[in-house]
Amino acid sequence: MDITTQKPAAPPAPGPSAPADSSAARGVTRPGDRIFLGLSRGSGIFVLVLMAAIAAFLTYRATLAISEDEANFFTSFEWNPSGVPPEFGIAVLAFGTVVSSIIAMVIAVPVAVAIALFITHYAPRRLGGPIGYVIDLLAAVPSIVYGLWGALVLVPNLDGLYGWLDDYLGWTGILEWNDGAPRSLFTVGILLAVMILPIITNVSREVFRQVPRMHEEAALALGATRWEVIRMSVLPFGRSGVISASMLGLGRALGETMAVAMVLSPSFTINASLLDPGGGTFAQNIASKFNEATEMGRDALIASGLVLFVITLLVNGAARLIIARRKEYSGANA
Repeated sequence: MDITTQKPAAPPAPGPSAPADSSAARGVTRPGDRIFLGLSRGSGIFVLVLMAAIAAFLTYRATLAISEDEANFFTSFEWNPSGVPPEFGIAVLAFGTVVSSIIAMVIAVPVAVAIALFITHYAPRRLGGPIGYVIDLLAAVPSIVYGLWGALVLVPNLDGLYGWLDDYLGWTGILEWNDGAPRSLFTVGILLAVMILPIITNVSREVFRQVPRMHEEAALALGATRWEVIRMSVLPFGRSGVISASMLGLGRALGETMAVAMVLSPSFTINASLLDPGGGTFAQNIASKFNEATEMGRDALIASGLVLFVITLLVNGAARLIIARRKEYSGANA
């Protein structure tokens, strides 16, 4: 009798599964999810279209003005778009905007970071809460109020500081004071520092609060002091957040209008000393000259606004690059 050896039947190959719903594969299964996805996507596209429309409008009007300009738009110190022929340039405005913003950042960023660290890691809860509340209130103060304070309080009381700077740092030429009214770019920088201080402080404070407790406890277990914990754990973790906060403050400093117009004594000259009255900024020049400008003058102001628009985009782009290079310190990777 022959016995035929039979192999066990192989299990049937799994057939193709039923095609999953494409909306379920994307995680969108309910009408509400689809509506939210559409609104979110539409909002993002709308912002891009709006930015492109603003850039196109500014470019078009700026081209009309620059084509009629008889001076060098980037290097001329004159601003006479209503003249025959029209002559105007942004050299003074670019210098004043950049210098005043740098002064504001140099003053505001260290103070803001120090306040944020004090609130989150040094002050007791009973003290840190009220200080944070006051900082939040400062962020809500209108620009015109800061301008009034600067014109009525800050400017009349800067003679002592200007005299001290002249005595000890006047030899540099940059901080030499010739007893003029303290309505200079340095005063503008101080005022802008006060205005952007709440923004940088609030964002930095929230970033420092997100530092993992495990990082701090590990540093303390190794015998680190409180300052060493901050230096080795808190500041590296919050570096990207502080940079982001600083860029937000810089954006406000670059575009501040009324407060600068009320404090600065504008003139189309670039002084060697930051303490001498004079100078100007893009936003201040637009605010002070727009109402009385002719059609050509408005196009010239729009051209200067285009330059400010480009500077702001470059600043934001640089901030994104800096943050991208420091991903290892972000909260997501902690």
